[in-house]
Amino acid sequence: MTARLQSTRLQRSLGEASTRLDHWATNPWRRISLLLIALTGSFMLGNGIAAISGSLNLMDPLAAMLSVGVLEVMVRVRRHWARDHQTHLGRQLLDMVRIGLLYGLLLEGFKLL
Repeated sequence: MTARLQSTRLQRSLGEASTRLDHWATNPWRRISLLLIALTGSFMLGNGIAAISGSLNLMDPLAAMLSVGVLEVMVRVRRHWARDHQTHLGRQLLDMVRIGLLYGLLLEGFKLL
């Protein structure tokens, strides 16, 4: 029989982080700003990944495989969360990250054509 782990303050704080963030984002302006930050951050990440792999010209297949893999994992997580019909901040953030990452990759791909 294994001993039960001790409930520390850090574990309780990290466990309540999503509910605190959801409560903080009840204000529509805060929610929109958080979603826009996620969108622009993921756009810059996608743009950087495509620019670096395109300029090095060494790791194009690997970068493409990793990008498609990350997007597929995000789609599967989104599908799992879609069963609950309430609007969740996590699902909206995941959607914004997916859109920004895909838009950054596509824009950089069109620039390289």
